[in-house]
Amino acid sequence: MSDKTSISSNDLLMIANQEIQDHEGFLEGMRATSVEEKDGVLVFKGEYFLDDNGLPTAKTTAVFNMFKYLAHQLSPKFTLEN
Repeated sequence: MSDKTSISSNDLLMIANQEIQDHEGFLEGMRATSVEEKDGVLVFKGEYFLDDNGLPTAKTTAVFNMFKYLAHQLSPKFTLEN
């Protein structure tokens, strides 16, 4: 039996985006826009701040690390509703 709470993707995105805004690593424009679950791990996606050539910028690493942080914080607590 799982101790995870079943939640809609919209509700989870609201929680995730609040976590992002409250985090010390928050950058203006940083936001999770979608989430999916793969093998029990929540995978967040959003703007990655790529340059005009589609290459990473300094903000790209910060966003990647934030989405990784969300996966570590929220995956043990939540599972997406079917």
